[in-house]
Amino acid sequence: MAADKVERALVEQWREMLALHARTQCELDRALHGHGLCASDFEVLDVLSGTAPAGACDFRVQEIAERVHLSQSALSRLIARLEKDGLVARAMCPEDRRGVRVALTERGRALHGEVLPVQRSVLTRMLTDPGPD
Repeated sequence: MAADKVERALVEQWREMLALHARTQCELDRALHGHGLCASDFEVLDVLSGTAPAGACDFRVQEIAERVHLSQSALSRLIARLEKDGLVARAMCPEDRRGVRVALTERGRALHGEVLPVQRSVLTRMLTDPGPD
């Protein structure tokens, strides 16, 4: 009986986390849309900007995938779109010719700087008062 109660509480906590993530993701997408980005686009720009915890400015695609929690194929499509928009540049990895490194362009760095306060504001609003809208 007590084990069932603990299990139900765990499941409820998990569902609340998923709901908070979904609400936050939607808010980010809405806020960033006017800048031509979605939340996943911003996450890639943020990782590449060096403001992300790692501090590096260019990454192999696999390293980005680990940080933004996208499949490699989804990330490859996203990076191709960001490259087409002039926000990132891809280059062969000098230490492993099979790999590809990605870095921000000046345009990408400028856009990241413009939308960083927007993203941080949404995170602050959503995560400091995570109750339902």
